[in-house]
Amino acid sequence: MPKSVKHLLIGSPEAYSGKSAIILGIAHRLQQQGLSIAYGKPLGTCLSESECDAIDEDVRFIAETLNLTDDHLRPTLISLDEATINRRLSGEDKTDYHTALRDYAQLLEGDLVLLEGPGTLSEGKLFELSLLQVAQAIDAAVVLVTRFQSGLVVDALLTAKESLGDRLVGVLINDVPTEQFELANRDIKAFLEEHDIPVLGILPRNDLLRSVSVRELVHQLNAEVLCRPDRLDLMVESLKIGAMNVNAALKYFRTSYNMAVVTGGDRTDIQVAALETSTHCLILTGQIPPLPTVVNRAEELEIPILSVDLDTLTTVEIIDRTFGRVRLHEPVKVQCIRQLMEKHFDSDRLLSQLGLEAFVKA
Repeated sequence: MPKSVKHLLIGSPEAYSGKSAIILGIAHRLQQQGLSIAYGKPLGTCLSESECDAIDEDVRFIAETLNLTDDHLRPTLISLDEATINRRLSGEDKTDYHTALRDYAQLLEGDLVLLEGPGTLSEGKLFELSLLQVAQAIDAAVVLVTRFQSGLVVDALLTAKESLGDRLVGVLINDVPTEQFELANRDIKAFLEEHDIPVLGILPRNDLLRSVSVRELVHQLNAEVLCRPDRLDLMVESLKIGAMNVNAALKYFRTSYNMAVVTGGDRTDIQVAALETSTHCLILTGQIPPLPTVVNRAEELEIPILSVDLDTLTTVEIIDRTFGRVRLHEPVKVQCIRQLMEKHFDSDRLLSQLGLEAFVKA
């Protein structure tokens, strides 16, 4: 494959790897180096309400963040909602998406076109839009983003290399815990490089990037906001459950920062203890309203209180699923990923892999 590649496809072996954040980071770095960047997201995933609502919003947010003009931006070509999938399965939809994709990509201008790939290596195959099929259709190079789970992260990357071959110009390992960072940066990187898989970056775990806004928790929990609706942009980095005695709770709460605390509406002692620690959101279960003294103290401290019509276990399960899977729509997260990419991502090597060094402005 020729080195001068205009289309770069950002994919992943697994869902929720952080592709959108990495795309923003890569695009910003390359824009700083003088390249004109275009962006498109051919395949949208719309299998749940929370994801479906945000597809066009994702594209719009990235466009606004990167200051992209209309000729440097393409919306989603097809969204994988249930109705779309059923039309394809029944034979009603006979669209040649391979051809449609080529037309889609050709309408973009720029030194480099960044395309966000499917959620996994196989997603979209029903529509001839799996990662490899997209890469082949538009002659794109591929960078894979994978979230670190253990040393076995290499399994998925080796398998992807077998499938993608020389189209794979690099990988980025995301969300590496502090205690595993040396292993990843030394042994895993060396192993992958020996197997002709360039490692363009290894990003340490960052609590802010995994955090969720109080506003998103309100949406996910269908919660009622009892106070401080003006503070829903606060970011929650950890979750605590207040189900013990107040002395134990205080000690427990002081081990974390920027928490959401879930407790019963009748546990006034726990509510007060939570408000006096690093709490960004108090979530009350059981449909029992808090005492006025609790609400007044929360108002003073600018801490939102939410009420949910759910039991504690269900509430915690929903919040746990939300962490690390929310859209990158907060400016503070954008700034964070930019800083991480500047420190840990080798953009010069990527440009070399793509044969685009000549486009860099001194």
